[in-house]
Amino acid sequence: MKIAIFADNFYPELSGLSDSIIVLAKNLAVMGHQVLFFVPQYRQKDFSQINQPMKEIHLGQNIYIHRLFSFAYPAPTNQGRMVIPTGVSSLELKKFQADLVHTQSFFGVGLEALIAARLLKLPLVGTNHTPITEFTHYTPLKSRFFDQLSLNYVAWYYNQCDYITAPDREIITEMQSHGFHGSAQSLSNPIELDRFFPVSPTKKRNLKAKFKLSHRTVLYAGRLAPEKHLDVIIQAIALVKQKMSEINLVISGHGVLESSLRQLVEKEKLEQNVKFFGTVNRQTHQELYQAADLFVLASTAETQSLSLMKAMASGLPVIGVRARALPEYINQKNGFIIDVGDIHALAEKILLLMTNTSLAHRLGQQGMSDVQKFSARQIAQKWQQIYLKVTRQRRGR
Repeated sequence: MKIAIFADNFYPELSGLSDSIIVLAKNLAVMGHQVLFFVPQYRQKDFSQINQPMKEIHLGQNIYIHRLFSFAYPAPTNQGRMVIPTGVSSLELKKFQADLVHTQSFFGVGLEALIAARLLKLPLVGTNHTPITEFTHYTPLKSRFFDQLSLNYVAWYYNQCDYITAPDREIITEMQSHGFHGSAQSLSNPIELDRFFPVSPTKKRNLKAKFKLSHRTVLYAGRLAPEKHLDVIIQAIALVKQKMSEINLVISGHGVLESSLRQLVEKEKLEQNVKFFGTVNRQTHQELYQAADLFVLASTAETQSLSLMKAMASGLPVIGVRARALPEYINQKNGFIIDVGDIHALAEKILLLMTNTSLAHRLGQQGMSDVQKFSARQIAQKWQQIYLKVTRQRRGR
């Protein structure tokens, strides 16, 4: 099949969405499909954020990338790009002879996907990765009315699709409560299990030495943004330090809150305990997971969290908050769920897992087992089934 994927976030922007659709495309290509991405253009500044030269990413055979003219807009990564939908992508889509359009977002590029699919009478499949009300604070219109308007718009948008998915069921339920009535299912994002896996104790010690980390290291990887609530994690580490002076917190990623988070670290006198790695290359990203002993996520905006899935695949016990999709993936067999913003509970669980190695190992092993069903190959096969089903139904009309 020839599949066109439209997304508002893509390389070089730091984004779990971008990572997930690239992994999906690679696995679809291995299965013999062709994939054409329609994504925004980015600036030199955006590539500099991840310490990479300004050149197109090469994703292998059968994968192509078409960039759409875009404007900068405020985003938690400081790399946000906005595309004005015009329908012009339909020309490239027609040349590609696409069988189907898969939209990954409902903003500018998402609307471009809708217009192009309608013009060419192509099936339209959608995935909603975004709990929209967690991000409306980035706009100048901050009100309950605007939140409701946003939810109604999202429901309207996905009603235009032939079929939709979301990484967690709650997103679909929320859309249904605001007027969505289409066919839908929850479907995980794909995980690269061939890259994220536990290492031997010797290898872990060597990686800790390489990154100058202690034998008690907590990891966070992702955007440095308000909805991630990294201040809660840092304040919990301050409490842990009172009983465990050697505790380390690794923060990998970049975003709008980096400066204020560094100030908080200074205020809490944690300069020797908290290490900011910024945006790292592919190998270092993998090795930081393998060097860590525990993964923590205090975010209230996760529809799944690829970072969480990578941690589980790496054999790490995990701690998350009772918000959005996290309780769907974290349970008492693979980690702990605490209340949002509960600094003392987070500190308590970190101390427990850092001192009870048998419990930490058992939780990590269960998490590693739990994510096997989300392997990139299995998820790509499920998408292949969805694509075939939708195209057959469209032909049968």
